[in-house]
Amino acid sequence: MKKSKILVLCTGNSCRSQIAEGWLRHYAGAASDIYSAGIETHGVNPRAVATMKEAGIDISGHTSNHINEYRNLEFDYILTVCDHARENCPYFPSKALRFHRNFPDPAKVVGSEAQIENEFRTVREMIREYSLNLLRELNLISDPVQD
Repeated sequence: MKKSKILVLCTGNSCRSQIAEGWLRHYAGAASDIYSAGIETHGVNPRAVATMKEAGIDISGHTSNHINEYRNLEFDYILTVCDHARENCPYFPSKALRFHRNFPDPAKVVGSEAQIENEFRTVREMIREYSLNLLRELNLISDPVQD
């Protein structure tokens, strides 16, 4: 059986797409190859790494990649996780099925340390639920799933 290739896109490949890549890898297991990229690259946000670590997912080895790095790959699914990426993504020729869900950018939250951490956790859980449900819908879930 052919592995599915999934690309997750956001603006800077810093927070939301990194978190989604982590959850999709966790839930899809060996069934899919998961990639993430941005229409810009801002580096992986240390708070995204920390909040995923709290949930038992290690994304510390992830890198921030530009969409052009994947021009030669054919994806089965492309997910955009912010409106900006969906609206500003350069032409990306692909027969992939496309999905979109706009998640708030936790890196833009202004407030106390506790408020910022809470927003990262909230977005992490929103993306967890979305990732799990999408993989179930696409029948790409690794069994048994540990919610």
